[in-house]
Amino acid sequence: MNINRLIYPGFWFGKTKIEEALELSARGVGGFCIYGGSSKKEVQDLIASLRAVSPLKHLFICADYEDGLGRWIEGESWVLSNMAVGASGQAEVAYQKGLTLAQEARQIGVDWVFAPVLDLCDEPQNPIVNTRSFSANPALAAQMGTALCQCLKDGGVLNSIKHFPGHGRTTQDSHLALPSLARTLEQLQKNELLPFQKALPVADSVMIGHLLLPSLDPVNPASLSPFVITDLLKKQLGFNKLIFTDALCMKAIGDEKQAALQALRAGAHILLAAEDSLALSDFLQTQTGLDVFALESARLQDNAFFSLPAQPKQGLSAAAFNQRYVSLCAVQQGDSASIKPGMRVAYEELGNEENLAGEPFVRALEEAGVCLVSSQEKADILIAVSFSNYKAFKGHINLSAREKEKLATLCKVYPQSIFVSFGSPFGTEEIQALNSRLYLFSPAREAQICAANILLKKQKPEGKIPFGPIE
Repeated sequence: MNINRLIYPGFWFGKTKIEEALELSARGVGGFCIYGGSSKKEVQDLIASLRAVSPLKHLFICADYEDGLGRWIEGESWVLSNMAVGASGQAEVAYQKGLTLAQEARQIGVDWVFAPVLDLCDEPQNPIVNTRSFSANPALAAQMGTALCQCLKDGGVLNSIKHFPGHGRTTQDSHLALPSLARTLEQLQKNELLPFQKALPVADSVMIGHLLLPSLDPVNPASLSPFVITDLLKKQLGFNKLIFTDALCMKAIGDEKQAALQALRAGAHILLAAEDSLALSDFLQTQTGLDVFALESARLQDNAFFSLPAQPKQGLSAAAFNQRYVSLCAVQQGDSASIKPGMRVAYEELGNEENLAGEPFVRALEEAGVCLVSSQEKADILIAVSFSNYKAFKGHINLSAREKEKLATLCKVYPQSIFVSFGSPFGTEEIQALNSRLYLFSPAREAQICAANILLKKQKPEGKIPFGPIE
């Protein structure tokens, strides 16, 4: 049995050597997880090259397209975030998002989307969950997550619920360090585990999080824990399909070769995105007793492939989906502050470390006759826009202390102030001088235009905040 089928290497455009990826594919790895790309064609060409040299009947291609292609592929559209979907409160929105994600993925050759995130957004300082979560409410997260799971499969791609057993309450990025969660099994069952339990019947796979739960296993991270993977997930919850580790290149688990062995012995089926997959492949060949793991993994991977529908349902394009549902997902708090043509508006952009373009929002206001000026100039009202959002290996989220101080100062300068967030909604609660807050939870072009239209009183925000105070 080919041990390499246990391995799903990562491919990072601009970093991974194509020769190494082709070598891994020729060795018979089970699949690849791809990250980035300068265009859809570049991604399609890579996928074709990898499949051309693989000895497998089907080489799986996976991606973290939780918010569509826009986060990963240059020039492509974002799809409204899970938090936006949660704000709508409508399972139909989650279902349609899944069809859109599936359609976009299939069009470029990706057949496994690592979504949805079922972690709860009940810790504002969590640097890696935030807008990826549907809600802090377990029942709402369960409803939305189950709908999105089902429609990914209906749309022709496999899904993966993550990050079991849930690390929404942690404050560390597991890409950088091992978070620890002080929750008992009873607490987990009432909160973190509920969305997973509800979605398991329609889940194709589960991704295990890199986090320590001392009450369950005081020694091993969940991703390497026999109790979490075998006793809890497989035996108690009855899950009998594929189980992925989270990316092995993350800094939470130490030596990835030994971590890979631990994960397999704990009950995982697929070793995802090692830092050096060639070295991992060589290492696994030297180990004895792995054939039984490889056989089980291969059987489950084959089952997953044959479970895909012959005629997938069609979804809306990213732009059409966003356009149809964005106002249902928008939330406004405080005064219903508005902008009128001819107004002089001070504009300040905050939390934009990824250099996301605020051009659609600015253009929509200017085309309506609004005069935008620097926040250093005299104006009738202040609009402060934030793009602050999660990103792997960044280690923080929300506005920095300096940015919040700047915002608080600006709010005292202008007679009215509006905070518009196209990312994280957290972090400005203590700024009492803010008159109004508008949350879109997404930098998508349609979200930006909707925000402008709401301020111009051309559209109404119809969503509700999907999170609340931490218990």
